[in-house]
Amino acid sequence: MRAIGYTTSLPIDDPQSLVDLDLPKPEATGRDLLVEVKAVSVNPVDTKIRQRRADPDGTPQVLGWDAAGTVVAVGDTVTGFAVGDAVFYAGAIDRPGTNAEYHVVDDRIVGHKPQSLDWAQAAAMPLTSITAWETLLDRLDVRKPVPGAANAILIIGGAGGVGSIAIQLARQLTDLTVIATASRDETRGWVEDLGAHHVIDHRKPLADQIEALGLGAPGFVFSTTHTDEHVAEIATLIAPQGRLALIDDPATLDISPLKQKSISVHWELMYTRSLFQTADMAEQGRILDEVARLVDAGTIRTTLAENFGRIDAANLRKAHARIESHTAKGKIVLEGF
Repeated sequence: MRAIGYTTSLPIDDPQSLVDLDLPKPEATGRDLLVEVKAVSVNPVDTKIRQRRADPDGTPQVLGWDAAGTVVAVGDTVTGFAVGDAVFYAGAIDRPGTNAEYHVVDDRIVGHKPQSLDWAQAAAMPLTSITAWETLLDRLDVRKPVPGAANAILIIGGAGGVGSIAIQLARQLTDLTVIATASRDETRGWVEDLGAHHVIDHRKPLADQIEALGLGAPGFVFSTTHTDEHVAEIATLIAPQGRLALIDDPATLDISPLKQKSISVHWELMYTRSLFQTADMAEQGRILDEVARLVDAGTIRTTLAENFGRIDAANLRKAHARIESHTAKGKIVLEGF
């Protein structure tokens, strides 16, 4: 089968950083579905893994942790899916990725594709939707108010893939006032269109901008990027006993400024459930089915921003380069082989 991968971690401008491959077609056993991949999206995790992880024996590594496609075979213990089902999912970080014609995935972390979306639109959603959902509802527990705090959430990096869906979920599933950050006219318009009540600039001091809104100190902060650069401002602007969640990977993070206000810190990784085969692993499949229901009801929408064309090494290198430039908004998708 056709696939795209690498054997050595290289800069993305090197033609060998991602190459076209011919690999054996996998088989579905146990709880696995075998999916014919129709579209994939590219996330920052793809670039991070490419830069940091290579097999010492030179075995090709296949990236990709978002896909939409059709089930073509099922393992003998699969429940809830059948051959022919249209699905979408984010996969598991400790298994080969979705940048391949065929992919195997545990049925517990798979959702039924929204009927109202095409393949590319659906492929944009799984990883970011699960991340945003788990962060808002499981980690931050935003439905439990912070005593005395403004009923508001600050989403740092509102135009990114996770921020773009987090804005929508916060607006539609809660009564929170949503404050999002964006630094360019293009991205400000994007987050406003997604439903942010207020937009502030993350390149300027955050606390002063929050104070100027006149809402009071928000009880929740969801930081999707550059948390280490913003932690001092977060400590100033957040309400006492507030909750901070982050998803990025700062080399170091000094959270001591948060102690005086008894701020709780929550780190979200959407791969935790699949990595550790947690007892509630199937919750991710349920989340995706609920996301599909919300999409089909017109409550939320896909965050697809750019389609880079067919799934091949050249186009994936372009997508990785865009992600690494930190200028992308929403999600980048590739479709078809």
